[in-house]
Amino acid sequence: MTSRHALTLALLAALAASGCMQQDDTSSSRTTADGADATASDTAMAADDSMAADSMAGDATALPAARYQVTFSSRWTEKDHPLEYPGPKFAGLSVAHFSPIIGASHQAGYSLFAEGATPTPGLERLSEEGKHDPLGEEIAAAMAAGQVLAKLENDAPLKDHMQSLQAEVGVDGAHPQVSLVAMIAPSPDWFAGVRDVSLVENGQWVAEKTVDLLPYDAGGDDGTTYRADDADASPKKATASLAGDPHFTVDGQLLPVATVTFKRL
Repeated sequence: MTSRHALTLALLAALAASGCMQQDDTSSSRTTADGADATASDTAMAADDSMAADSMAGDATALPAARYQVTFSSRWTEKDHPLEYPGPKFAGLSVAHFSPIIGASHQAGYSLFAEGATPTPGLERLSEEGKHDPLGEEIAAAMAAGQVLAKLENDAPLKDHMQSLQAEVGVDGAHPQVSLVAMIAPSPDWFAGVRDVSLVENGQWVAEKTVDLLPYDAGGDDGTTYRADDADASPKKATASLAGDPHFTVDGQLLPVATVTFKRL
């Protein structure tokens, strides 16, 4: 009896151990499955986030076309820029004025002008003579290549600084930036410019935006005063900010010479 009882107890113990192992295996399988489900869930969430980001970017790119009024106003005054300012006191000589403005609406990566780069023939002529060609032709070529959506320009200089110059320009989601320039006249090859102004904020076209235009040296002429004689630079220098030039820098600060306001129509 004792031996049979002992054998029964041993069998029961073996069966119990076997059942526990099965339970442990089941628990382990469930844990593994739960982990796989969690991983799959995380992957799906990441994919959803990626799709949402792509959708947001797509929405920005797919903005409907818009049109803006462009208003160019002078801040180039004898009071703020007193050194050799070419005012009316210089009888018989050209007084301070800006050439007609010219620019473009474009995609990121397009450059109407760039600091550190030698000027294109179009930028050089604009900065020295105030003429829109061949800069207009360069913009047209960029338009044909898809970099530029539209050219903006007006056809009259700004001589009365109490007035302003106006033009219009179209933009779309693929071409949301605007750049423009105008010759500072008289000057060797100085111009007022602004580049890569985005008209999109928070995924929408801005209603109105005003930015400053700073003075630049195009790099095509070696003159250093407003009425310097023509001195063609050979080789051409790089386009550079006029920061530090005493005609435009006061108390160590480079002063804007104009502003441009973009107002959605």
